[in-house]
Amino acid sequence: MKVEIWSDVVCPWCYIGKRRFEAGLAKYREEAGDDAEEIEVIYRPFMLDPGAPSEGRPIMEVYEKKFGGPVPAQQLIDRVTSEAAGEGLGFRMDIATRANTLDAHRLLELSLETGHQEELKERLMKAYFTEGVDIGDRETLIGFAAEVGMDPEVARGWLDGEGGRGDVAESLEFAANNGLTGVPTFVFDRRVALPGAQSSDTLARVLQRVAETDGPIQLD
Repeated sequence: MKVEIWSDVVCPWCYIGKRRFEAGLAKYREEAGDDAEEIEVIYRPFMLDPGAPSEGRPIMEVYEKKFGGPVPAQQLIDRVTSEAAGEGLGFRMDIATRANTLDAHRLLELSLETGHQEELKERLMKAYFTEGVDIGDRETLIGFAAEVGMDPEVARGWLDGEGGRGDVAESLEFAANNGLTGVPTFVFDRRVALPGAQSSDTLARVLQRVAETDGPIQLD
């Protein structure tokens, strides 16, 4: 089974959803035992703010503008920080730096080819949500590529050229054409899509249902 997860590396619900999916996948495997299907997980790009500048800005500044002032912005931050803590994630939104994520997604396309996508996705999200790192900075991205075992010079050439741009555009177009307007969205074998940071129990049930069902699926 192929599970494609549309998400952005600066989306708090995507990081929360990632943890819940990992727990749901572990639960499905435990319950299915020897009958568990092999699951291929691929992270697909989604850009919450494709027009964001490459230079990082404090997240509070971005949220205040987007959500109508400091009070609703802080309420959102408090909510996602609390939800993240429930999944073992220590968000530091007070130091988060929002930047354009195109290069991060392009590098994730390369990491898919080299077999490092899971490690790079986790590293990018951890850097943004817990370390206050500007993940729009190319040198930072190249450093993360090396950290997870990728060749930094290949990563540099990829980012300095056009590497991954077409793949990112194709995935964004697929999302737009198929009504994937919110993230995270989990797509199972391109037969059923499940939007939102669902609970691990829900994700485990959907994995089981997809594994046991041929053809189109209608979720309850």
